[in-house]
Amino acid sequence: MSTLTMEKKTHFAEPIKNMSDSKKKPSIAKISTNNVNVFYGDNKVIKDVSIEIQEKSVTAFIGPSGCGKSTFLRLFNRMNDYIETFRKEGDICIDGKDIYGKKVMVEELRKMVGMVFQKPNPFPKSIYENVAFGLRIQGIKKRAVLDEAVEHSLRQAALWEEVKDQLNKSALALSGGQQQRVCIARALAVGPSVLLMDEPASALDPIATSKVEELIHQLKEKYTIVIVTHNMQQAGRVSDKTAFFYLGNLVEFDKTKKIFTNPKQELTERYITGRFG
Repeated sequence: MSTLTMEKKTHFAEPIKNMSDSKKKPSIAKISTNNVNVFYGDNKVIKDVSIEIQEKSVTAFIGPSGCGKSTFLRLFNRMNDYIETFRKEGDICIDGKDIYGKKVMVEELRKMVGMVFQKPNPFPKSIYENVAFGLRIQGIKKRAVLDEAVEHSLRQAALWEEVKDQLNKSALALSGGQQQRVCIARALAVGPSVLLMDEPASALDPIATSKVEELIHQLKEKYTIVIVTHNMQQAGRVSDKTAFFYLGNLVEFDKTKKIFTNPKQELTERYITGRFG
């Protein structure tokens, strides 16, 4: 057994694992919501949304700006909690357990549910320290464990071969696409099972975008991925299922191929064909 595996048993997200029932039926969705409403003050921004997202799949949220898709995404790691006027109704579960329950440790939840933001946001530290940051926060100090985790995470992020000889270089000196992959590696290093991506390629050039999309395909073998994108072609390329949001409503949720070729709702078809949005 490697030192990394041994260390993970001690430090990695033990409380959050207790949220998962080891005897749960395979049919339980990885992420599920039931009649979820979200309010910012008196403004209702998510309206009665119920959805199920299966394990080890890629789900895309699409819709025009301001439709609520990013707000809905941030429910899954409780990022909306930082907004003073935020309030929600309904149930949000991961592995069948309510992530807004009183006994849930939010810090542990966010180890289980990693997030990558629209604009690459590496810390003003070395590449190595960016990836190791979450592990150090957990109290992991053994250099061998950190070395193994950093290499493993950078390999998962398809970046190791590009930076292995310059790990002490500032992450801010990398290209935009490389910075985003450092951020992905940083999210993966703490051992999540879900990865949220809020328009992860919108600030990148086409070549870097292609690399991120290839990475998403690889990562879904181990992770449940939910991505918000304005780029419908990207949603078509990377996702298994697509959810179309409009004015806070979930208009349609189905297999991506069906959404893009034979949607049930006229509103979905109008958006897909570019007649609004």
